[in-house]
Amino acid sequence: MVDVAVIGAGIAGLVCAQQLSQAGYSVLVVEKSRGLGGRVATRRLNGTCADHGACYIKPKGELFRNFVELLHERDIILHWINTVYEFKPEGNYIALPETPCYVAPQGMSAIAKFLAQGLEILLNQRVIGITSIPETSWRLSLESSNEEITATSVVVAIPAPQALMLLEPLGENVFGTGFIDNLRSVEFSGCISVIAGYPSTSQPIPDWKSLNFVDDTILAWIGLDSSKRPNPQQPVFVLQSSAAFAQHHDQTQDLQPAGRQMLQHAAKSLQLPWLDTPEWMQVHRWRYAFPTRPLQESYLSAPTSPPLVCCGDWCGGNLIEGAWVSGIAAAEQINHNLRHLPLPKEGFLDFFV
Repeated sequence: MVDVAVIGAGIAGLVCAQQLSQAGYSVLVVEKSRGLGGRVATRRLNGTCADHGACYIKPKGELFRNFVELLHERDIILHWINTVYEFKPEGNYIALPETPCYVAPQGMSAIAKFLAQGLEILLNQRVIGITSIPETSWRLSLESSNEEITATSVVVAIPAPQALMLLEPLGENVFGTGFIDNLRSVEFSGCISVIAGYPSTSQPIPDWKSLNFVDDTILAWIGLDSSKRPNPQQPVFVLQSSAAFAQHHDQTQDLQPAGRQMLQHAAKSLQLPWLDTPEWMQVHRWRYAFPTRPLQESYLSAPTSPPLVCCGDWCGGNLIEGAWVSGIAAAEQINHNLRHLPLPKEGFLDFFV
């Protein structure tokens, strides 16, 4: 029995859990994967690592900038570049307005590990059912064990389509129509990510480190991931597909040919023929990469007692900063419905100082 069960150990879930834990609530985070961070993801392979989800941070809001400064002071992230380029269909490179971009030398998942300090987290545990004990608590059923979790409140910090699959079976008798309709209204685009490593003699390595593709049917972005690493042993690139290309391969089981097609397209478009012949490659599918139709609010609260709140980058924004803001807002809403304890100021930054 805990005060708060948080489903999902992405940025929103971890931020929310930290806020509530530091206020004095008992909090348990349940994550279906073996790692933390959600789409702030790092894959370790071939003696290095590569970020195949969120690739860098561009801080905007003041509160989030403070967190970025703290990560920078702790050497978890460092300044990477000021300039991201756009590649136009006619073959032109255009520099976008300068904005500081930050990366994690040990992989972007290091940010999630930093946020997870001191939290009780169950990994490799998928919540497959949730039932309401009216006026008192929620009961969560796990896929891989007969154990159940009982919580006074629940935070659902996963993509809205996954939250819908979990919560819709409870029906209108529990949630009413508005809550479920709001979840159903959120839409995402998918993405296919390719990590590709090349011989150290590959030439010529481009001057750019981050390149957006404009109006391209196959690619959305390519980055020189190895430029984030201390003493890289070989060039490593990460490519991200367009939403249309990911949708076309939505039901494709073997994504290797799709990954090769992305590399071939990049090699031809950028006139870097060696991009088509990596030493090794891995391909990953993100079904819920970017919210294309998010909610306008920073969280979604169910009209229930006990409380249940949904949060994530699909609430009021997107990317890491949107998830951060949503997690803080969800914690405030849960606290409002429970014991009104003093929440940490400055987004709990003083806890880590």
